[in-house]
Amino acid sequence: MQEQYRTVAHEGVHETEINRSRFICALAPAATEQEAQEFVARVRREHPTATHNCFAYVIGADAAVQKASDDGEPGGTAGVPMLQMLMRREVRYVAAVVTRYYGGVKLGAGGLIRAYGGVVGEALDALGTLTRQRFRLATVTVDHQRAGKLENDLRATGRAVRDVRYAEAVTIEVGLPDADVDTFRAWLADATAGTASLELGGEAYGDANPAK
Repeated sequence: MQEQYRTVAHEGVHETEINRSRFICALAPAATEQEAQEFVARVRREHPTATHNCFAYVIGADAAVQKASDDGEPGGTAGVPMLQMLMRREVRYVAAVVTRYYGGVKLGAGGLIRAYGGVVGEALDALGTLTRQRFRLATVTVDHQRAGKLENDLRATGRAVRDVRYAEAVTIEVGLPDADVDTFRAWLADATAGTASLELGGEAYGDANPAK
C-alpha cells in the first residue's frame, strides 16, 4: 500500500485563456470510478455548447484506475497530458474535466498538450491539495475517570482521534502511523498508569498536514 497520496481538498474551477481559446478546468474529489464518471457527465451538461470537454481521472491510492479522453481533440493531445499532470503531482481519487471554447486560433499538437496539462496544474495550485497518510487503526479502551484527560492529551500530542464512544468503558479510536505503534503503546501505559488497553485494527487513510 502507498504510504501517502494527495487529493484535491474540494471541488472547484480554474479558467485560463490561450490564443483566444478558453480553457476551464473543473476538479473534484472522487472516491470511486462511478463518482468520477458522474462528475464528468455533470460538467458536460453544464457546457453543452463547448468545443470539447476532455477528462482524466485517477482512482485508488496506488492509481489502480486511470482513464482519459481527448473528446475530439487530436489523439494524445488532451486527456493524456491531463492524466500525466495528475500522476506527476501524485494526485489520487480525483477527476479533472477541461472544457475548451475554441477561439479561432489553432494551437498545434504541442500547444494543445501544454494547454491541457498546464491548466490542470494551475487548477491544482489554485485549489490546493491535501496529503492523506496511511494509518493503522487502533482502539483504546479506558475507564470514564481517565477518558476526558486522555482524549485531551491525544489531541494535544497531534494524534488522529477518529471516534469516541461511551459505554461501560470509553473507547477511543485513533489512527497511528505503523512506525509509531510501539512508541504509542508505551506512551499510553504511562499516561493511564497501565489501565488502558490497546487493540490494533486494519489500515485506512486519514488527513496528514494540508499541503499545496
